[in-house]
Amino acid sequence: MNSTRQVAIVTGASRGIGAAIARRLARDGYAVAVNYAGNAAEAQAVVDAIEAAGGAALALRADVSDAAAVKAMFDGVIARYGRVDVLVNNAGLMPASLPSLADTDDQTFDRLFAVNVKGTFNTLREAAGRLSHGGRIVNLSTSVIGLGLPGYAVYGATKGAVEVMTNIMAKELRGKNISVNAVAPGPTATDLFLNGKSPETIERMAGMAPLERLGSPDDIAAAVAFLAGPDGGWINGQTLRANGGLV
Repeated sequence: MNSTRQVAIVTGASRGIGAAIARRLARDGYAVAVNYAGNAAEAQAVVDAIEAAGGAALALRADVSDAAAVKAMFDGVIARYGRVDVLVNNAGLMPASLPSLADTDDQTFDRLFAVNVKGTFNTLREAAGRLSHGGRIVNLSTSVIGLGLPGYAVYGATKGAVEVMTNIMAKELRGKNISVNAVAPGPTATDLFLNGKSPETIERMAGMAPLERLGSPDDIAAAVAFLAGPDGGWINGQTLRANGGLV
């Protein structure tokens, strides 16, 4: 591998928004580590698609809520490519049933915070000492924080924590020329979003934005690519709300 080629880790990249981000960054010239937690076949399909298009990629299994697994993931990427320049924290969970806060059980609460908050914390902590000088970190938040929709209290709380870590870590990395930003999608046509919703709910939410459609994974990948690429170099500590004007 050419040691000058930049390298990106995309967590939760076996499908949906994560897969779109991995494909977009590969198209932009990055070697991409496609992280997954469970479905090796889907992750390998993303790798195969990238390689078929002339890019470089590998699939790496790691549950981001496990700090040791995250360290091993970074070790694997550096062993393969010699460096890490970009971290995209896309891995996340959303409860399909969207319970109210009062109806959220302990297991759901704990798992959401384990993956969405602790998982992001684990990768950020590892990246702080291992990203190349001039690197980029892009976290995934949610426009639910601005919308305040019922049923999203705990999920939104996890992403609120991500936005706070984003802003503060950008300041803590002073001297390393590493930017830290977040992208906050609105309703996006992925399995994570569509699962458990009626056609009527999906249609209603698609019409909420002034652009009158759901976002696509490629829409979000484009925003991430901007922040990870050369044109996003002066953006730091910010959250970009990619939601078609919804909020």
